[in-house]
Amino acid sequence: MEWLHCISYFFGGAFLSNAIPHFVSGAMGRPFQSPFAKPPGQGLSSSTVNVLWGVFNFAVSYILICRVGEFSLTSTTYAAVLGLGFLLMGLVSARHFGRFHGGNSPAE
Repeated sequence: MEWLHCISYFFGGAFLSNAIPHFVSGAMGRPFQSPFAKPPGQGLSSSTVNVLWGVFNFAVSYILICRVGEFSLTSTTYAAVLGLGFLLMGLVSARHFGRFHGGNSPAE
């Protein structure tokens, strides 16, 4: 079923987008919000926790994109659905994390 593949690719893009800030912050040795902090999603987790969380998200995105169906970047539909999931998760992350890092203030 192609629509099930599209759902998988959408969420694969979302997990891929979520992996990047966690992995990069952790690899830079910086604490960052994660679901394991207190309170979840608001407090800071260690850099090690964020590297592990980022790698987990990369693994889930790999499974959803590469192991479901026959994903191909030459398929406009599949690439667009993956890109949409990536974009929407990026926007949600920007709004959420912007509250803590000053990213939601208007440009001066």
